[in-house]
Amino acid sequence: MRIGIAFDLVPIVASTDGPDDRYEEFDKPQTIEALADVLRGEGHNVILLGDGREFLQRVLDDPPDFVWNLAEGEGGGRNREARVPAALEMLGIPYSGSDPLTLAAALDKGVAKRLVESAVAVPQGFTFPSGLSSSEVTSLIHTARLRERSNQWIVKPSFEGSSKGIRSRCIADTDHDVIELYQSLSRDYGQPILIEEFIAGDEVTVGIVGNGDQAEVIGAMKIRPKTPDDRFVYSIEVKRDWDERVDYETPARLASDTMTRLIRSALGAYEALGCRDLARIDFRIRAGVPYFIEANPLPGLAPDWSDLIILARGMGIGYPELIRKVLRVALTRVGLEPSSRSRVGS
Repeated sequence: MRIGIAFDLVPIVASTDGPDDRYEEFDKPQTIEALADVLRGEGHNVILLGDGREFLQRVLDDPPDFVWNLAEGEGGGRNREARVPAALEMLGIPYSGSDPLTLAAALDKGVAKRLVESAVAVPQGFTFPSGLSSSEVTSLIHTARLRERSNQWIVKPSFEGSSKGIRSRCIADTDHDVIELYQSLSRDYGQPILIEEFIAGDEVTVGIVGNGDQAEVIGAMKIRPKTPDDRFVYSIEVKRDWDERVDYETPARLASDTMTRLIRSALGAYEALGCRDLARIDFRIRAGVPYFIEANPLPGLAPDWSDLIILARGMGIGYPELIRKVLRVALTRVGLEPSSRSRVGS
């Protein structure tokens, strides 16, 4: 089978415009090659498609049988991750992962919370439009009664992944903090800003593979700061220095009733958002209650440092095995029978 890979690479010479995490979601060449190696090992002919105009030209000139989608899309719009799947659907080319609606909805944190709140607990939160003046933000703070609802808030861009815009100092204790963080993020990212109740507790992420009633949790991983910190946030600074600043506990050590509730919540969010094939769902746990933070239906697959890969490895699932497992469920979903070779050991 001819399998194309859609992806965005971190540029060799990055633009200095905008914040320094502009390309944080993009992949490095070794990630694309690691994925391609597994697919070639299953007997497939791999075609590198890229993204944007290059991707469009290649699928128009010589459409593959199937596309493994890793493309994040450039820019700050909430539909950027939906572009490649939308183009593939228009052309009738099957692909891995979630559809355009799910990818767009999950990227917009406010929308995602509203879609899952009937199935899982969510933090209180408010989305403020970008570009407001200090007085306008102050007015919204009072209208939303932030101080009456919680003592601590986390402030972050609405349409970003990979902790973009989430810095070590993103917790607001006062109205002044909220205004200062809002103005900085609004200026840097040019998109609505989510002001959300800070859930002090364990950071846990759940990996899911499969579809419908066959979707399964492959594991839960707790992200613990090496130095205890009741204001710990899995920020961009922490992710860039993860081996020095956090420990990954897999499987996560949680009380049995909390783990049961976590698994039920993760599968509930996966279903509510319409996720397909694979996803990573992030939670904060307070007093035994998992609070949904965000869903990642397009999770990173870097073989050494992506959270889903670290989680899988901690559960005894190696990189090739995980890729084969996802490939099998994706091909089965679109009606392309996986090869017998890809079923062995998967």
